[in-house]
Amino acid sequence: MGRVLLAAPRGYCAGVERAIDTVEETLRRYGPPVYVRKQIVHNTYVVDDLSGRGAIFVDELDEVPEGALVVFSAHGVSPAIKHEAAGRGLRTIDATCPLVTKVHREAVRLAESGYEIVLIGHAEHEEVEGTVGEAPDRIHVVDPARPDELTGVGSARMSWLSQTTLAVEETMDAVARLRERFPQLIDPPSDDICYASQNRQEAITRIADQCDLVIVVGSANSSNSRRLVEVAVNAGARAAHLVDRAGDADERWLDGVRTVGVTSGASVPEELVSQLLAWLAARGYADVEPVTLTEETLTFSLPPELRYPPQLRATRNPG
Repeated sequence: MGRVLLAAPRGYCAGVERAIDTVEETLRRYGPPVYVRKQIVHNTYVVDDLSGRGAIFVDELDEVPEGALVVFSAHGVSPAIKHEAAGRGLRTIDATCPLVTKVHREAVRLAESGYEIVLIGHAEHEEVEGTVGEAPDRIHVVDPARPDELTGVGSARMSWLSQTTLAVEETMDAVARLRERFPQLIDPPSDDICYASQNRQEAITRIADQCDLVIVVGSANSSNSRRLVEVAVNAGARAAHLVDRAGDADERWLDGVRTVGVTSGASVPEELVSQLLAWLAARGYADVEPVTLTEETLTFSLPPELRYPPQLRATRNPG
């Protein structure tokens, strides 16, 4: 018989809950269809569930009928996307995570102050695309694994920002290597790594060296979920795998395994973790020991468009 170490915190963070609640409340209030630009969060189960309730996910705004209602995803969008929406007469509700919005504001402030900005992140990620759009002439994206590839920057005034879902250690290693070349590089006013990403990384780090196998529940396009797999291996787990749901797990992974670590990315509903635990229990891993790093209590309110009854919004004093 084997055991399971169940890491916490895991699963939904405050930004993800807010984004999903935003789509659900928009559907409740206005009825389907509600268009959503990109995946509201990077989880296929969540996207499929919302699609079944009337949400229509699109890649770009030209797929949305003029005058329709569209929700911007938790990962944020550039000012150009907002301008495009306004030009097409779209009604918009912005579900951007407030922590991503903070990074956008930092980018604007630094650019206006004359800084060149090194944005540590993955260029193809929606969050990075949105942040770059705040100051495209000032922001230089560099992959956290390849900071030495940064070129075309040599300003006396330089600062760095980061994608919120990166691994903390990898990000700080990249900063250290960048500073060897650019000693004038200053730190941002606050750490950009999302509290939830950091908590989940620290939680899996706590148990990884006790685990023969770590299974992370999360979708392949979820940056923070993929980072958890990397962190687990770096922290001492013999092996680590990412699964979208229990059916993706492979029984062969359990050969010779006594202890399995389980966690989930910040966009994963707990139902999927429960299904994985049931899958493990059916194979002799029924002894589940929760290991809690900290309790998360942060919550974010819904976007202002959904906080007030429609008939009150037009008359509400914005001050």
